[in-house]
Amino acid sequence: MDVRVSHVRKEFDRFPALHEVSLDIKSGELIALLGPSGSGKTTLLRLIAGLERPTSGKIFFGDTDASEKSVQERNIGFVFQHYALFRHMTILENVSFGLKVRPRSTRPPAGEIRRRAMELLDLVQLSGLEKRYPSQLSGGQRQRVALARALAIEPAVLLLDEPFGALDAQVRRELRKWLREIHERTGHTTVFVTHDQEEALELADRLCVMSQGKIEQVGTPDTVYDTPSSPFVFGFIGESSELPVTVERGDVWLGDRPLGISAADGQGPAKLFFRPHDIELVEGDAALRGVVATSRRVGGTRRVELELGGASHRVEIDLPFDHPAGERSQISFRPKRWTLFPAT
Repeated sequence: MDVRVSHVRKEFDRFPALHEVSLDIKSGELIALLGPSGSGKTTLLRLIAGLERPTSGKIFFGDTDASEKSVQERNIGFVFQHYALFRHMTILENVSFGLKVRPRSTRPPAGEIRRRAMELLDLVQLSGLEKRYPSQLSGGQRQRVALARALAIEPAVLLLDEPFGALDAQVRRELRKWLREIHERTGHTTVFVTHDQEEALELADRLCVMSQGKIEQVGTPDTVYDTPSSPFVFGFIGESSELPVTVERGDVWLGDRPLGISAADGQGPAKLFFRPHDIELVEGDAALRGVVATSRRVGGTRRVELELGGASHRVEIDLPFDHPAGERSQISFRPKRWTLFPAT
């Protein structure tokens, strides 16, 4: 099912939570709505679900205007952060619930409901636990039950709101891999909200990065990470450092020091962004030179914070773990990959 959000605005007590947002979601894709708190990502998800109505604009499911349709009419599967399971029902009863409450005309026979629920419990790797209650399951298992319940109604669109936010890091990693496998097997059009960049980069076919009620960039994880369209996206997706620089006749300067990198166009004040791993150690005047302020291990590398220009600027770079740099030692480096944005 294709979903099209067209020029949607949403106000709460005249406060705009979304500003003229448009987004095309392709049938069968898994798209992440990514952004900090207050960016509008959950509001957009609730509008797609039918839990909120747009102040203006329209939402289409296929060619049908669904803007005024209810959640039930849109046939939405929704998975919340805190599971929202019925505590007094067994796991099997929870998964079966959406089918049992359908109108009699569209309700499958009891035997078919049980068969479908058992198949889904097998799909989410919970076979044999159908007689247990939610309180007898781990957090990760409960979230799998919530997903099975959402899938049971054969939704046109599956929506997930911070689905792993209440789980610890190891369980989150396991469930991310599992959810990707489930998506590839079922092929549902899926939209999930997260503020976790690693989660979005690992799971999604495309990212929709949001800030202050607007869409900053939509693209594949590789496109958004490697070619961010704005300073916000560069700073929000992955680790990065930012320096105020000046472009003069194609060369980039930090204060009175040339950096040994060139700018194809532009002139005057700019912002230089680069990632800690996208640097090379160099010798000579045309480089960034800093003093080690702090150092810590990050996986198989050492993340070093450098003070540049007498501590007026700080950046982070990654070094081999066995690099001899100690506190207050000097390091010269140059970004291998970087992006320049005009200063605003």
